[in-house]
Amino acid sequence: MNRKHSLLLLTILFSITSFAGNAIKIVSPNKSVSAVVENNDGKVMMSILYGKNTVAFEQIPLGILTSKRDLASAMTITGNSGKFSVSDSYTMVTGKRSKCSNEANCRTIWMKNQNGEELDVEIRAYNDGITFRYIIPKPQEGETLKDEITAYQINEGVNRWLQIYHPDSYEDFFPCYTSGINDGNVKQGFFRNQDHQWGYPALVEPQKGVFSLITESNIERDHCGSILANNEPDKYKVTLGDDNAPINGSKWQSPWRVVMLGTLATIVESTLVTDVAEPAKTKDTKWIQPGVASWIYWAYNHGSQEFSLVNKYTDLAKEMHWPYTLIDAEWDVMRGGTMEEAVQRAVSMGIKPMIWYNSDANWTGSSAPTPQGRIDTPEKADKEFARIKEVGVAGIKIDFFKNDNTWSMNKYLDLLECAQKNKLQIVFHGCTVPRGWQRTYPHLMTCEAVYGAEWYNNNAKLTNRAAAHNATLPFTRNVIGSMDYTPGTFTDSQNPHITSHAHELALTILFESGIQHMPDRPEAYQSMPDEVKQLLSTLPTAWDDTKLLSGYPGKSAVIARRKGDTWYVAGINGTDHAMDLRISIAELGLKKATVKVIGDNKTERAFKIIPETILTNTPLDKDTHGSSLRVPCLPRGGFVAVVK
Repeated sequence: MNRKHSLLLLTILFSITSFAGNAIKIVSPNKSVSAVVENNDGKVMMSILYGKNTVAFEQIPLGILTSKRDLASAMTITGNSGKFSVSDSYTMVTGKRSKCSNEANCRTIWMKNQNGEELDVEIRAYNDGITFRYIIPKPQEGETLKDEITAYQINEGVNRWLQIYHPDSYEDFFPCYTSGINDGNVKQGFFRNQDHQWGYPALVEPQKGVFSLITESNIERDHCGSILANNEPDKYKVTLGDDNAPINGSKWQSPWRVVMLGTLATIVESTLVTDVAEPAKTKDTKWIQPGVASWIYWAYNHGSQEFSLVNKYTDLAKEMHWPYTLIDAEWDVMRGGTMEEAVQRAVSMGIKPMIWYNSDANWTGSSAPTPQGRIDTPEKADKEFARIKEVGVAGIKIDFFKNDNTWSMNKYLDLLECAQKNKLQIVFHGCTVPRGWQRTYPHLMTCEAVYGAEWYNNNAKLTNRAAAHNATLPFTRNVIGSMDYTPGTFTDSQNPHITSHAHELALTILFESGIQHMPDRPEAYQSMPDEVKQLLSTLPTAWDDTKLLSGYPGKSAVIARRKGDTWYVAGINGTDHAMDLRISIAELGLKKATVKVIGDNKTERAFKIIPETILTNTPLDKDTHGSSLRVPCLPRGGFVAVVK
């Protein structure tokens, strides 16, 4: 930290602790997180703190601009609601935790501009972060949202893991920067960042060991999404996906701005995105069943055109005891049989088929995969979904969405509501990142929005970057919701992978997804050791609890996920040198446990089955005794452990 920044930090801390002027403080129940709001030169500003001495974000400007009012400049705090609390407990069908609960201390800040026009900001201080949203108490007729001035200051030298914004996919890497990159020539994956735009989520390390993750939640009808833009190098401004979103109703509320804050474990384990989302719109969730699916596209592009190949993947699902198979694009031009016949065959074998659709929102025309034109309106989608439900289809995968404007968000909601009405599980692909919809619509099983294994088919970039990328995703993209990375690739597609087999196996647990698509060739799974096949055949995809045991973005990650009384631990090495990782039963709250490990062998394409080990929670800490177990990993290696 340079001298200028140190002086600024001291000034901010003095201002906050002295409560100068009309400063208002909101403190989390455990007092670890707080927000301070005050007037500053005609603007209302908020600072976010962790503990007593860490300013995570300083002087965030608050306000919005509409088509009829300036609710950003010349604003004055006129009062607040006084402290109130929210406490919520709910059940998730998918995700990192089945039983979620959280509580926050809150205040609504009342503001007026020089014309007496009102804007409120509701701020909640949770133990794992700050959330806030804008409220217009009295919308005017025909009023639309034009801009938002919220901006996060991230100073020079601070680590930040950011992904260039791709409006139709959210598919790129999350490299670590230490300065505000706003050079249009900067290239991460396959596009240049010409507009200085970054997609959610954004991970920041404001001080060593203290992390924050920025995103948003609770996109409702007629909302647009937002991203971050840094036209000023160290200022990341919330930038709306639409400059004409309607401001409706007797009282308008924006989506929640979400700022998780704490240790890396706090970030990984947080459910803040769903905590502030609307509750489930249905109580009938018995028909929603997370699980593993065989998937044809990765190994056989255009494979769904072949009836015999589709049946081969149904047979794989049956053999591996996976509940689902996904029939991907172009099933409408299938040769040798029909989609309906393939579905009926799967159903007769006890396998639940899912099928693919083009959303008709982005890539259409003669070059685009089909079927097209079947779900481009809610009326047509409802008719089509009712038809395939009658045939025996259990779920749908919908691909090729466009951007984060209001029209697109309403399109997602239309499809979610049509699918829910017809009791079809739904997967979004080529889409936006999760924003809390998995709580509101429990049949939303997963979203792509990730540079995943599919990219081994598209170019050679993933091969050398996969290990570090995989070790970054648990701290970034996968924090905010289910992620359809399609892990479990052991053979090579168009481009090879140089991660180890144990690394690839670990991804099936490390990456959370309500439907976990297994993309490799049937022969790949059939040739696995019995212990690996047993693991994959009984793999849960929805979890009762999740814990981060160790790791750092891009370096390594060890995550434990619990289903019932069993913990599944996955660890990966994101580096090009050998590394030891550890399993600690003490961190899982266990006094004694049996641990079965599948790890790296001497070569990347072989597994080592480590003999069953009994661990006890004692002060000892040796390789095969005590409360922890050391697991050697190859460069770009990994392991899986089952702990009972």
